[in-house]
Amino acid sequence: MTVPYTFDIFCSLDGFGSHSGDWGGYWGKQGPELLERRLSLYDEPQRMVFGAATASLNAQMLSSLGPESLDPWVTRMRALPATVVSNTLRELDWPDATIVSGDAVDVIARLKEESDLPLRSHGSLSLNRTLMAAGLVDRVQVTIFPVLTGQTGERPIFQGAADFDLDLLESRTLDGRTQELIYRPVRHG
Repeated sequence: MTVPYTFDIFCSLDGFGSHSGDWGGYWGKQGPELLERRLSLYDEPQRMVFGAATASLNAQMLSSLGPESLDPWVTRMRALPATVVSNTLRELDWPDATIVSGDAVDVIARLKEESDLPLRSHGSLSLNRTLMAAGLVDRVQVTIFPVLTGQTGERPIFQGAADFDLDLLESRTLDGRTQELIYRPVRHG
């Protein structure tokens, strides 16, 4: 029996995972329902999974901000055990993180078999596109912020991904404007 793996991502309506503009975090659209929902997602024990780039970026950003300035859900996420898939990282400023080298598909397939905890990855786009193509992602959770970032959008979420049909499992509107959609990806064709 394998544990479920959730690819959890924030994006603009036009599919970008970040921006170079003056939008601010969450594209300036966070509200109390979004922050409460994010906190509730980390109530249950789970293991985080990151690729090297996302883990390094998160560790650097979170340590520079200090715990008092973090949203509570981020603090809770950072306290969870984490597996970082990397053939280059040797250390990381992240409590309870284990760096595992090797082929990402093999590492995560083994982790899904051996873990007692569900797996969640927030970000790590290239890692998760690879895992989706290998059939290892059970749920894609997309939080869509109501903005178009055609000029300032960066990191297209699904650029270069395989083709998938998406079966909608859950949907909710947060703060009257932000959409959270949870899908089960099924390889098309």
